[in-house]
Amino acid sequence: MNRTESLLQNWDFCYDKEDWYPPLADALKALTAEQADWRPAGEHANTIWETVEHLIFYKERLLKRITGEESKYPEGLTNDDTFAVSLKTESDWQATQNRLKSVHLGIRERITNLNADQLQALVTNRPLDEWLNSLILHDAYHTGQIILIRKLQGSWPSRRSFE
Repeated sequence: MNRTESLLQNWDFCYDKEDWYPPLADALKALTAEQADWRPAGEHANTIWETVEHLIFYKERLLKRITGEESKYPEGLTNDDTFAVSLKTESDWQATQNRLKSVHLGIRERITNLNADQLQALVTNRPLDEWLNSLILHDAYHTGQIILIRKLQGSWPSRRSFE
């Protein structure tokens, strides 16, 4: 397996193919807007929806970097700002999930067409394949958080079949 194939495999594992942990698409499956906007009482924690907005921000940012549309962090924006959710209707939640899927598949399409030299090309002082691998790990980390929130709210199945 070459580097591109390995990145594609892990890119798929983090979004919609089961491997050692449930993929992000499964973690969001059948989730309502109300459940996505739920926050555990007593402690600060981001909602699932806020976390998805955060994931979208960094995926869109990487896609723009790959296409040459963006090269630096937006002026005045903090990491905390990337968790913002403005509208909270069921249709807004569906639109958010569609944006997540669209940008994920957009990056996947780009990965498919990259050769070894392009994967090593610097994107803001770091090779592209490192950015991609980092984003895969970022997705895995936040997918675990989403599943934990679903367990706390009782919306995660007690038994899952993934074979």
